[in-house]
This record gives sequence, C-alpha cells and structure tokens, in this order.
Amino acid sequence: MSNGIKIVTIGGGSSYTPELVEGFIKRYDSLPIRELWLVDIPEGQEKLEIVGNLAKRMVKKAGLPIEVHLTLDRREALKDADFVTTQFRVGLLAARAKDERIPLKYNVIGQETNGPGGLFKGLRTIPVILDIVKDMEELCPNAWLINFTNPAGMVTEAVLRHSNWRKIVGLCNVPISIQMSVAKLLEVEPERVHVDFAGLNHMVYGLHVYLDGKDVTKEVLDEMTSGKHASATMRNIAAIDWDPDFIKALGAIPCGYHRYYYKQAQMLEHEHEEAAEQGTRAEVVQKLEKELFELYKDENLDIKPPQLEKRGGAYYSDAACSLIDSMYNDKRDIQPVNTINNGAIASIPDESAVEISSVITKDGPKPISIGDLPVPVRGLVQQIKSFERVAAEAAVTGDYDKALLALTINPLLPSDKVAKEILNEMLEAHKEHLPQFFKENKVLS
Repeated sequence: MSNGIKIVTIGGGSSYTPELVEGFIKRYDSLPIRELWLVDIPEGQEKLEIVGNLAKRMVKKAGLPIEVHLTLDRREALKDADFVTTQFRVGLLAARAKDERIPLKYNVIGQETNGPGGLFKGLRTIPVILDIVKDMEELCPNAWLINFTNPAGMVTEAVLRHSNWRKIVGLCNVPISIQMSVAKLLEVEPERVHVDFAGLNHMVYGLHVYLDGKDVTKEVLDEMTSGKHASATMRNIAAIDWDPDFIKALGAIPCGYHRYYYKQAQMLEHEHEEAAEQGTRAEVVQKLEKELFELYKDENLDIKPPQLEKRGGAYYSDAACSLIDSMYNDKRDIQPVNTINNGAIASIPDESAVEISSVITKDGPKPISIGDLPVPVRGLVQQIKSFERVAAEAAVTGDYDKALLALTINPLLPSDKVAKEILNEMLEAHKEHLPQFFKENKVLS
C-alpha cells in the first residue's frame, strides 16, 4: 500500500457515491487514495457515467492525484484492491417498491430491511455478496470488504457463516445518527459524546451515554422524553413519538427502526396512509433520485449537492470514510460496526454478526465486550438474530421451507398462513432475482 490505496466501490452508480467521494477527498492527507474504481452493472451504466463524471470533477476541483475509473467489469476492478465497498440494490428501486407494497395488501408492514421486505432484500442480495467474496478470494485476498448494502446485519451474518471470508465489516449510519441527535439534545459538539452501542443492525440500542467521560444516560433519557424535542429518527422512518414512561422503563435509547416493533399498529397505519397519498418510500426515493441525477449531469457541478441529504443517508460517508481511515492508520478509536461477536454480547453466538462499539485496528474491529444485553431488550434481539440466521440459510440454499420459517418467526408477521401467502406472492414478484428458488422447476407449496 506504500504507493497509495486502491478502493473499489461496487454499486458505484449509486446516488450516494458523491458523498463517499467527498469523504475521501476530505481525508486525503491520512488516506492517500491512488485509485478509486466505481463498478456497476449494465442496467446501471448511465447512472455510473453521470456519477462517475461528477466524482472526477470533484477530485479535479480538489487538485488531488486520485484516478477515478468507471467499469462494468467487476473482476478487472477488484484486482489488488485494498478496500472494497458494497452499496448496491439487486433489482434496483423497483424491487424495493414491491417489498413495500405487497406486504401492505396483507396488512403487514412493508419496509426495506424489516419483516417481509427485509427477508426478500436479503434473499436477493446474499448470493451476489457471496459471489463478490469468491472473486475477492482470488483477486484481492488481502482486501477488507466494507458492506453498506442492506440488510447489513443479515449480509454480514451470511458471509461469516456461509463463506471462509472473515475480512468483512458491515456499516450503517443509524448509530452515528443517534450520536448526532444526542449531541443536539445536550447542545454540545458530537465529539464530546460517546454512546455504547450494542445489538444488531437496525436493532441496535444505545446502552450508556457519556459526555466528556461522565455517564449522562439518565439525563439523556429524561431529555428525550420531556416533550421539548422532536423524536429522533431516520429520514425514511415516521417520527411517531415514544411513550415517555416506556423509554424510561426501557432504560436504553432505541433506534428509529424499533418503532416497527414497539409501535407496530401506528407504523402500519402510517404506512397505509403514506402509500395511498404519496406512494411508498421507494416510490418517493425514485422521484428524488431522478432530481439528483439531473443535478449530477450539470457539468459545472463539482461538489456534493446539499439535496443529497434528503435521500436518508445522512452521515453515511463520514461513517464509511472514518472506518477505512481508522483501519488503514490503525487508529484504535471506537466506532459502532457490524462484526463477528466473539463473545462481546453473551446472549448471541460467538460466530454471529452483531452491531457493537468496537476498537478499530488495522486487523479489523475488536468488539468491546458488554456481557449480557439487558433483560428488556435481550429477547427481541435474539428473535431477530434467529430470523437473520434462518433467512441467510434460505438465501444460500433456495429452500422454500426455510424462507417460510424465517418469515413466520419474524415478529412483524401475524401468522404462518399470512407469512405463506406473502412469501408466495413475493417469490413470484421477484422471480427474476431469485434463481436459487426456481431451480429444477421447483414449485411453490
């Protein structure tokens, strides 16, 4: 790596890429990138060229010697890479729209990473990730895979359990968003706040909050439930207020996605209303992306446009670039990531993926042991881990019964009958991207 770093981004035509490029430019002094390869598939070629040209203009404006390469040939890009980042969506936003619309017909939450939508995103994504890992074993065996592709926890779990690859870190912007919200609540700079995170991806809790090293968890929970602040959430999740007594009793900070479990009825009602009035989140994002790509086409644009923040990925590049920077420079700072548990959370198997505050080293994240999860949150976390494990197995094997089992044990499903009806309709709807379920003319039960 002495002559600079080679980074490959798979899903390089994503609307998020300018944010990533901005993060790399900002850190060039400590992260001397020589080559950035943006990779996409033929269906994404037009977007890749638009985003890639904007990336080149951004690098030129910064006056940095980073070579930006655009390609549809993944293997060509991967050769001798140091870091590989993945940020793709199998079936594009049209597939996400199905994940959100179909469950609603059965009065079940339709969401990108939770319930039936989360299962089907995993079923489509995991075989592709495992193919990428095979290529990496051959072409860049020393590289680290940094996965942003959702469902990040399930994808990390699948790589850890169904391949020999261990150099994977899953990343999400939920923990950093919580930290920013807490800093705002306390009216202090984010770097003065430290939150101990533990749980799973989109199922992570802030267990303790420290301000300048002093435990302020109780004050933060009191402040969160005082009614003086808008409820912290992600752009893609409705900010329905938490019950103050519930949060105080829970004794931990939930993430925005917990609303799907603790406020299921209200969230479902809200989804029905939104889908009827303005479309599902995927349909809203499709419009937003069209506008972004129109902006990106402007040959005078050479910065990340502020409109990108509406896309829902706030702080995404900061999290991604900080992680790569810390690994490359062996910084040993603490960041929340998805990594192999190795005993850090006592109630989760050692070989499973967890989302947890970890010391970031050149040899990867070292999760900070917390012992057991508090009793009030432990059961739900274990139930979602069971769902992830069975879902990952279904993705790898194309086993219909395993997919049905995964969906039925998910807390967002009311019964095995409804799970089966949704499973059958969604398998048919996504047939093109789920070849593993349709081999040898397998018929649906």
